[in-house]
Amino acid sequence: QVQLVESGGGLVQAGGSLRLSCAASGSLFRFYVVGWYRQAPGKQRELVAAITLGGTTNYADSVKGRFTISRDNAKSTVYLQMNSLKPEDTAVYYCNAKDPGMDYWGAGTLVTVSS
Repeated sequence: QVQLVESGGGLVQAGGSLRLSCAASGSLFRFYVVGWYRQAPGKQRELVAAITLGGTTNYADSVKGRFTISRDNAKSTVYLQMNSLKPEDTAVYYCNAKDPGMDYWGAGTLVTVSS
């Protein structure tokens, strides 16, 4: 049973920074891509950033240049460094991991950016 546990969310002022962490049970090597999605109230869940097993990254246009995704395979942890946060970044952020057979999700962590 794969578990993904997010942490690091909270309340921050616009322009501030947060770092989200996603700890996976077991090795990250079983997942060919891991990423972060977010869902704001009344909106659909959207991809924020993803990183492949080979280290290739992909970002939503709205966060390019502000957010950085990284993975520490030794710690089985994926990070999302978020800088220059904006009120429109307010959402529940979910960790996601994909292996050839399944899609796994964490429970989410709330990020609130005040103006």
